[in-house]
Amino acid sequence: MKIFVTRRLPDSVMARARGMGADLHDSDTVLNDADRAALLRDYDAVVCTLGDRFSADMFAGDPRCRLIANFGVGYNHIDADAAYAAGITVTNTPGVLTDATADLAMALMLMALRRAGEGERMVRADAWPGWTPTQMLGQSVTGRTLGIVGMGRIGQAMARRAHHGFGMRILYYNRSAKDLDFPAQRLDTVEDLAAQADVVAIHAPGGADTRHLFGAAAIAAMKPTGVLINTSRGDVVDEGALIEALASGAIYAAGLDVYEAEPAVPARLRALDNAVLLPHLGSATLEVREAMGNMALDNVEAFVTGRQVPNPV
Repeated sequence: MKIFVTRRLPDSVMARARGMGADLHDSDTVLNDADRAALLRDYDAVVCTLGDRFSADMFAGDPRCRLIANFGVGYNHIDADAAYAAGITVTNTPGVLTDATADLAMALMLMALRRAGEGERMVRADAWPGWTPTQMLGQSVTGRTLGIVGMGRIGQAMARRAHHGFGMRILYYNRSAKDLDFPAQRLDTVEDLAAQADVVAIHAPGGADTRHLFGAAAIAAMKPTGVLINTSRGDVVDEGALIEALASGAIYAAGLDVYEAEPAVPARLRALDNAVLLPHLGSATLEVREAMGNMALDNVEAFVTGRQVPNPV
């Protein structure tokens, strides 16, 4: 069995992969399309990350590969239908990054409501004139209404933090009703949720089915004091419509960890003081990234030894 790891992962994970005899692309650079297509022809199992796009055409012919073990929960960068049609199993790493991503979503919400990013930039620029009673007045968090788009593991984890920690009322939009251990109201459309929530947090998976799920109509329905948080996938939100709403003051602020064409972030978005922008840090703790890497390798190990892979998508 030949195994390939497409990106540099935490040291302990790379050491384990070496012990399994894997070939490593020990770099932060992304392989090009031709190189990724070649991996499918030359290797039995490939461990990939969200930057590694596997389109339908790459699975044409008779690829040698039989397993793509994704380092991450979201797999919209992999055409899973085409992979399965070619006899290739796709796995992911659910669960291990739930708390870390929910924590970061809470941080973005707090920063956006309290204008923390703007204040930090003022201090770093040596532009702070000193405390005044009306300086940089933000919005309170406690008692606000939080609307969750996508009430999966991460959405529920954020909702619990918001409800139990800040007394927030919880609304949610999801394809099906959820049996939750906290009070929450399910709404029928994202527009209804946007109109009622003070903060909207996006936790929906990426992919063609959810592209611009939170689009121009939903953004237009938000309150002028509304805040949008996105830690899921950039293309779930209509980024252009969001920029217009932020620039015009139609909504109050946004906290973003993901972007439609990342790592490219539009200059207009970067110029906005009411946008808190992070470089896709949702799962970025050492403990979580090690757990993700080991879960991906657990899938590979099961495949190599002929057992059922634990995390097929």
